[in-house]
Amino acid sequence: MIAPPVLPGEVVDLPRVQVGAQPQHLLTTLLGDYWAGSREHIPSVVLVGLLADFGVSTVGARAALSRLSRRGLLESSRIGRNTYYGLTGQACAAIRESMNRTLTFGLRRDPWDGRWTVASFSIPEDQRDVRHAVRARLRWLGFAPLYDGMWVTPRLVGEAARRVFGELGVTASTVLITTSEARRTDPRPPMAAWDLSELARTYEAFIGAYAPLLERVRGGDVQGAEALAARTAVMESWARFPSLDPDLPIDLLPGGWPRREARTVFAEIYDGLAVPAVARVRELLAAVSPELADLVRLHTTAG
Repeated sequence: MIAPPVLPGEVVDLPRVQVGAQPQHLLTTLLGDYWAGSREHIPSVVLVGLLADFGVSTVGARAALSRLSRRGLLESSRIGRNTYYGLTGQACAAIRESMNRTLTFGLRRDPWDGRWTVASFSIPEDQRDVRHAVRARLRWLGFAPLYDGMWVTPRLVGEAARRVFGELGVTASTVLITTSEARRTDPRPPMAAWDLSELARTYEAFIGAYAPLLERVRGGDVQGAEALAARTAVMESWARFPSLDPDLPIDLLPGGWPRREARTVFAEIYDGLAVPAVARVRELLAAVSPELADLVRLHTTAG
């Protein structure tokens, strides 16, 4: 779920969403979802147990804890022979921003004022790492490539884009605010930056893939470890959409656009599994540190 947010002055290197079980990503996702509001540390054996619900081995879980600590995302403490872990302050802030982005995506209803942010840049061929970083951070802001060195978004994020270029040392760059009317002589309209047919198919695939789970959630049939795993899975799937679609204004989209239906499917599953998923996390904590169980955070898409 957690994609890297752009933070003023610093970027926290959160694990990326990838296909398949990724212990580091799963761990930051789970801590962000159920523990981000607490600075208390959790026994490592509990975190290993959490990852076991997702098929991660003990060796894999402990390796993930060690790597996240080395990356500065987790801090550790010891009581006797037991090791405890918690999110660092920077990781908490980054995860909180990313969680908010995921949980609120698809809710935008404010009218669009017709303006676009256009970011143009040129990066030498031998600076591939810089080019990759620029593209990743522009996508986080809602940009898509109209041309290789010209990215656009229907959101007013000019200052954030300038900050990206400044922090990454890209001097050959320009950011401006324009309108569709002002760009009508351009051979490619701004909306050509998105493949709407493919995007619609992706939303429809999400709806179809989660329809069986939605029916089971409505019937109250998903409990325990299964509820925790299913809730995390639907959130991770939904978290991919903001990088594909910056909540494109509805008046720029074809009729019957499936984003709202997909959002409804996500919210109903995520919210419907909140209680059993939290109960599972509390169960694992209570078996080792009962005093921490009540600190597990229950929240929904409503907050």
